[in-house]
Amino acid sequence: MKKTIFALAGCIIFALSCTKETETFSEEKITEPEMEATVSGDRCAAQAVLEIQLREDPTLAARMDAIERLTADYIKNPGNYFMQGGQVIIPVVFNVLYKTSAENISQAQIQSQIDVINADFSATNSDYNSTPSIFQAVRSGDINVRFVLDQVIRKSTNKKSWSTNDAMKKSSQGGLNPTSPTTKLNIWVCNMGGGILGYAQFPGGNSATDGVVLDDRATGNTGTAAAPYGLGRTATHEIGHWLNLRHIWGDATCGNDQVADTPTHNTSNGGCPTYPHYSTCSGTPVEMTMNYMDYTYDACMYMFSAGQSTRMNATFLPGGGRNSFAQ
Repeated sequence: MKKTIFALAGCIIFALSCTKETETFSEEKITEPEMEATVSGDRCAAQAVLEIQLREDPTLAARMDAIERLTADYIKNPGNYFMQGGQVIIPVVFNVLYKTSAENISQAQIQSQIDVINADFSATNSDYNSTPSIFQAVRSGDINVRFVLDQVIRKSTNKKSWSTNDAMKKSSQGGLNPTSPTTKLNIWVCNMGGGILGYAQFPGGNSATDGVVLDDRATGNTGTAAAPYGLGRTATHEIGHWLNLRHIWGDATCGNDQVADTPTHNTSNGGCPTYPHYSTCSGTPVEMTMNYMDYTYDACMYMFSAGQSTRMNATFLPGGGRNSFAQ
């Protein structure tokens, strides 16, 4: 199936300069020396894993900085980039690692995850119109990315749980090597330890570990999927990282997520915050707690912003980190 790069109807909004200063991936930020990410209190280990990868690979920061420069230029000058109409179709390989029969999740549970991410990325999810009026003008709309189930690979293991050291991605460590990671999104489903629901690798990383990891209880919306993370939104969140989105609070107090139309958040939000939930950061904006890149319960997250959509689209440009999926 032919896959093409596209322009979003809303991208003209982001031809203006981004009001949040672009950050680079400096090794000075890295403080974690161990092989395994420390993510105490977090449900997503993507940022912690990234910091370790930056430490271990001296060339990664330069690759990610190049992707950021391209993304910033695309946001400011979209007319400089040739776009074709259509959707990017992403084949998905599920790598299921199980010790118990329950962890060997069903085909129906896997398909439910595909259905959820397709609804969320096309803005056809049933709760999309729950977006408060203050944010409706900056909703993403259809991001024009679709996911198709390519294959399911299953492997029995004696391992009780998996950590954030990428062992599940390596056959030599009891896991499964990724399948064609430059043209297929690999999702590993396994029993994660430490309260982690999942993590993803950002564009620019090593293809040998590229993809998304999900706990089986946070995969899809049936089978072993369990409340409050049983509606499949962990995958939506992690694929957002895989397409170069950061957490909405920028992984710092009043941090920068590199997106102009998302409010500045104090930190992550959990549970289901009562709207409006105000930030104490500059300007005390209403926080976009229903954004997929926050930490709220699955039932309380239901939108990307248009700026996030533009940022994800930029990954499909030549040099954007996911261009091989748009060929």
